[in-house]
Amino acid sequence: MKRMSPFNVVSLTVGFAFLYLPILLLVIYSFNASQLVTVWAGFSTRWYGELLQNEAFLDAAWVTLKVGLLSSVVATMLGTMAAFALARGGRFRGRTLFSGMVYAPIVMPEIITGLSLLLLFISLGVPRGVFTVVLAHATFSMCFVCVVVSARLSTFDRSLEEAALDLGCTPWDAFRSVTLPIIAPAVIAGWLLAFTLSLDDLVIASFTTGPSATTLPIKVYSSIRLGVSPEINALSTLIIGLVTVGILVASVVNKGALLGARNT
Repeated sequence: MKRMSPFNVVSLTVGFAFLYLPILLLVIYSFNASQLVTVWAGFSTRWYGELLQNEAFLDAAWVTLKVGLLSSVVATMLGTMAAFALARGGRFRGRTLFSGMVYAPIVMPEIITGLSLLLLFISLGVPRGVFTVVLAHATFSMCFVCVVVSARLSTFDRSLEEAALDLGCTPWDAFRSVTLPIIAPAVIAGWLLAFTLSLDDLVIASFTTGPSATTLPIKVYSSIRLGVSPEINALSTLIIGLVTVGILVASVVNKGALLGARNT
């Protein structure tokens, strides 16, 4: 086994420290007894208790979770269908325009996307709330799902589908029994990416949300403008924990899907 050079070791150490040391400090200071987030005054779980009693944060978290789940499901379905159209559709008329429209949100500034969606909802007379935020998040995150699934379909061995059809499967049975299990890791990865983008979004949600649908990023941003509260540290630590668990679960599911695809 080739050993890493001292330069590579130092580079990796500095890089990981730059990325994860602030997160580690945030987690540590979430257990700080002091109201000052930069002054350590002893270990305490006080802010977690106060966070669980903060109805504004809890309501915003529920709205964010609901929007993330709904928008990621819609984005995954639409993005997967768009990926199949690009990967299996051949050279159809308007393919260049279609692919450009699918990939445009990736390079489009979020403020332009949010403003354009706001003008669209106003012109259609759609009241802003959870529904409009779900549509907005699904619109810009479906292109990321399309990219992930398209990459998997580009290396897909179509002879497996042809073998299933020769053995008497209908096109739907071949897709359900052969294609979907093989591309499942990419679909799951696309769903997780869409869900993460929805949880993290601030700009587009601020344009398309209403008074009754305040998401967690908007609530946190409005709160830190008055100063960072220790409750924000506690909230961030809980989110980090949930993301870590989600990554572990996704890794196990992806591993199981890969093993199932190989056995198939």
